[in-house]
Amino acid sequence: MASIEKRGKHSFRLIVEAGYDARGKRIKRSKSIKANGVREAEKELVKFQTEVEAGEYIAPEKMTFSAFLEEWKGKYGSKHLELKTIETYNHMLKNHIIPYFGMRRISDVKPIQILNFLDELSREGSRKDGKPGGLSSTTIRFIHRILKDIFERAVDWRIIKINPVSAVKRPKVQERVVDVYSEHEVEIIFKALNKEPVHWRIMITLALTTGLRRGELLALEWKNVDFEECTIDVVQSLSYSYGQNIIKEPKTKNSKRKVSIPDSLLPELKEYFLYAEQYKQAIGEAWQSGDKLFIFFSEFGKPFFHTAPGKWFSRFTIRTNIRRIRFHDLRHTSATLLINQGVHAKLISSRLGHADIRTTMNIYGHALQTADQAAANTFNNLLQRRSIDSYSK
Repeated sequence: MASIEKRGKHSFRLIVEAGYDARGKRIKRSKSIKANGVREAEKELVKFQTEVEAGEYIAPEKMTFSAFLEEWKGKYGSKHLELKTIETYNHMLKNHIIPYFGMRRISDVKPIQILNFLDELSREGSRKDGKPGGLSSTTIRFIHRILKDIFERAVDWRIIKINPVSAVKRPKVQERVVDVYSEHEVEIIFKALNKEPVHWRIMITLALTTGLRRGELLALEWKNVDFEECTIDVVQSLSYSYGQNIIKEPKTKNSKRKVSIPDSLLPELKEYFLYAEQYKQAIGEAWQSGDKLFIFFSEFGKPFFHTAPGKWFSRFTIRTNIRRIRFHDLRHTSATLLINQGVHAKLISSRLGHADIRTTMNIYGHALQTADQAAANTFNNLLQRRSIDSYSK
């Protein structure tokens, strides 16, 4: 038997009988839900009854973290999170979260246990890659976010009353010192690129002059380039998940943007475009990207593998005896060069696709402060003249 009890305006209690216990007493399973009317509650009752009769229902007070995690993955994670995010979540869950919380009852997890867990992650031996030290502050904050998200769903679904992670402050991130090239080093790089294949020459040049992210560069198609306006439309990004490249729209509306490119780059871009079109026609049916014509493509037209730019750039710096930095730091270099040229932080933020100018200020605060001091020093000559004039009087 199954029944519904109305508890409030939109609150209902579902009750399902599940046979008898060893003493002949009726076993009842119940749970409270929110529903917009009796009909919606009746639909939930049917689902609940099916779970109970199939032996799939676990009473909230007995549910372990691992058991709830399976519910969370099926009812929330797979429906609301992107594939790449799910892959990253699963990595953190498998290596760090489940070993610590898996067999604990979800209702028994307290803020102090969350705090102790996060503290342990920063200690020696917590890494799973064999490297010394603990996890980075950025990774620990990400794990805090995962836990908060999972426990928040448990609150929403009336499994627990309070999210234990809410009482634990978000871990502080130790900001990484941005490593960038100087203007002189960039000049050396541009000269060295003249001897390199055209696709790598174009990619590194665009990375330095537009500040596009690696995934944004790899997802660029020639239709995104406006030769008349001298701009690039950033409308998609490439990521790698579960063994395959995925082309998707940027996460935020600010990441979807139009970025101007140096007009001196246009002749080389046009020449490379003609080459790309001719190459596609030449290989005919062997082309594997349909109607798409990516700017940076492999032998049969597919976009480069996500690790290709970093690996090539690393070999390039070694071969040319150029100071080595990460491929992503070319983006930081682009921003820093603009700052040094006196370009306003708001415009730089827009070019980089930051959702908030505070992100730009946080990442490039030191460079902005240095540029601000240099700007202030431009008044020195005027102030010195004033002092001379005052003295002469």
